[in-house]
Amino acid sequence: MSENKPTLMQGNEAIARGLVENGCVVAASYPGTPASEILTSIDTWRKAEGVTMHVEWAVNEKVAFEIAYAASQSGLRSVTAMKQVGLNVASDPLMSAAYLGTIGGFVVISADDPGPHSSQTEQDSRLMAMQAKLPVLDPSSPAEARELVGIALRMSEEFELPVMLRPTTRVCHACQDITPAPVQVLGRMADFGKDPQRWAATPKYRYELHIKLNRKLSRIAAYAPTAPRRLNPTTTSRRAVIASGVSAAHASEVVSVVGLQDDFALYQVLQPYPLHRDFMEEIRTAYDEVLVLEETAGVIEMQLRDYQRVKGKISGAVPEAVELLPETVERILLEFAGRSAAALPDAAPGGGKRPTLCPGCPHRASFYAIKKAAPKGIYPSDIGCYTLGVNLGAVDTVLCMGAAIGQAAGFHQAYRITGQEKDIIATVGDSTFFHAGIPPLIDAVVQGARFVLVILDNSTTAMTGNQPTPAQGTPSGKAVDIASIVTGCGVEFCRSADPLNLPAFTSLLKEAVIFSRAQGVAVVIAKSPCLVDKSVRHAGRPQTLVDATCTGCRHCIAQFECPALVYDEVSGKVTVDVMICSGCGVCLDVCPVKAIKQEGQA
Repeated sequence: MSENKPTLMQGNEAIARGLVENGCVVAASYPGTPASEILTSIDTWRKAEGVTMHVEWAVNEKVAFEIAYAASQSGLRSVTAMKQVGLNVASDPLMSAAYLGTIGGFVVISADDPGPHSSQTEQDSRLMAMQAKLPVLDPSSPAEARELVGIALRMSEEFELPVMLRPTTRVCHACQDITPAPVQVLGRMADFGKDPQRWAATPKYRYELHIKLNRKLSRIAAYAPTAPRRLNPTTTSRRAVIASGVSAAHASEVVSVVGLQDDFALYQVLQPYPLHRDFMEEIRTAYDEVLVLEETAGVIEMQLRDYQRVKGKISGAVPEAVELLPETVERILLEFAGRSAAALPDAAPGGGKRPTLCPGCPHRASFYAIKKAAPKGIYPSDIGCYTLGVNLGAVDTVLCMGAAIGQAAGFHQAYRITGQEKDIIATVGDSTFFHAGIPPLIDAVVQGARFVLVILDNSTTAMTGNQPTPAQGTPSGKAVDIASIVTGCGVEFCRSADPLNLPAFTSLLKEAVIFSRAQGVAVVIAKSPCLVDKSVRHAGRPQTLVDATCTGCRHCIAQFECPALVYDEVSGKVTVDVMICSGCGVCLDVCPVKAIKQEGQA
């Protein structure tokens, strides 16, 4: 592609471009919004530039980290990318890799989700970097994210440390014109140098590595390329605002638009941890009042350690939760400058429609069948689009990836030791099962837990953009069969069925419930492809219609919640929105009076 023509890039595309341009040759990730597009974009740029790379969707974030880190130990530049809760999964190798260090540049991308928009938490990955004692860079825009990728790779090699890049949702999904730079082909050969005292260090040597790590951090606190930037150098005010990440972009815009250039000095911090020593000294001596804007924890504020002069999250000047939107930043800056700020408008009433599963989604049929099979049961579930089964009354718990299985076992043991029995049906997606479901399933079998596990197998990672699962395999490897894994874990009842055949699927679930009550874990694989997966060819079905026998009982609306079924207040009956109906036909079996039929059916 042309190297001089500006191209509109999403933040994740820009990050990927920066990695390819700077000689990264190994990339491993597990999909999670807002980071999902990074790996696919790396692969796109790799192909466009004809670069030889290894790019893979790993089975989970821990495995992705370990693959990329081994490439760094071999002297190659590498990256692993995930969302903030994915970093929790990779935290074990993260903490250890900080001690062991790197050879080739190694960037750990943890995309945070202040808000949160699509996450269980709005945790701040910069805190994880502090705990691991790793430097972290905080971009404010797609262009800056791409710039910091190159700095991170060079810093990693100079200090022999993994470096974290922490974009947030507003950076990952923003778009900006960026001019591609030439791609560096470093021509390095993998060359792992054996050094057991470092790479396989015992506790005695880990202590020594910890001392070395502390020294590295001290040097990084003086690293010129990541020093804070003064955004309005002419003001002589004794007030200062320090901002990082997208908050810095918002603050810079507000200062320009509202006219606050002379009210305070404005600094952008690129490296929130470790904060530069000279900068901290400058802030202490040059300013009487300081305001810190950052998402979502007070990482910079904590390091300044001056809670009398420094205002931020601890003082209450900045909200402790939720992302800092431009209007919020404007109000905070005006108040800090001693100017009047208009009150924020009230949110519009109503809140809009709640999210729901797509029309024709096979998960909807699975959840409906679950309620029929165990109407008084407990329904632990997991992370994925199927979390929306909560709308159908078939999801009772959502904790973290793979937790549905461990919680199902926990519920069984809790009821068992108190002399009670309870039907339990857990649900987990196919990708999530591979990610974190296998260990708790083994534990459940070993401990004699009794519950039904429904693996919602739609043959893709649907929630994050239809990335492949291990069941699809790769051109250089093999596909892994879910049923074989389940039986290999010791499960004696493992059956597959299509939930769109609702009567047969419901009957199978009832059989699984009976088995689980007496014998142990029963697994039902609900196998039906995702309706929005363009790689799958779906069979055409006749259009679904509602005839005059509809009683208006709303059972299909309340218990099945398909968006294509709409209650007409005027007629008191249900109609079908033919523009979004997929024709799956499951509602024919849901309607208690059989008023829903397919076109041409008497």
